[in-house]
Amino acid sequence: MILPDLVIAPSSKGGDGGLGVFTTRGFKVDTIIEISPVLILSAEERVSVEKTKLYNYIFAWGTEEKEAAVGLGYISMYNHSYDSNCEYEMDFDARTMTVKTVKPIKKGEELFINYNGIADDATPVWFDVL
Repeated sequence: MILPDLVIAPSSKGGDGGLGVFTTRGFKVDTIIEISPVLILSAEERVSVEKTKLYNYIFAWGTEEKEAAVGLGYISMYNHSYDSNCEYEMDFDARTMTVKTVKPIKKGEELFINYNGIADDATPVWFDVL
């Protein structure tokens, strides 16, 4: 489920491709904006994928974070912010990731998740420690 009010568009924070997820209307706090099915990669497959460009688009998966997940919705297109306006939750049993707002969102605003999994977690992520 992806709300029809979400679009992929050019972003100043979009890395290589310069893309991000934006909204065409405002949202209140705690609005679920996406429930994305994920494709699970084994620990061995994850090692292989981490040697490719897909490394920047997968999520550590499982209780021990040895596996990886590839989001089949927009989930891999959200850009990172240490002060994000959305957060994601993983459901290992259902094999889904849910994105919800943690701040009010204005029409036209880019939606950000914190790659650490918690909206305001300031722990440096991999591209800030390289």
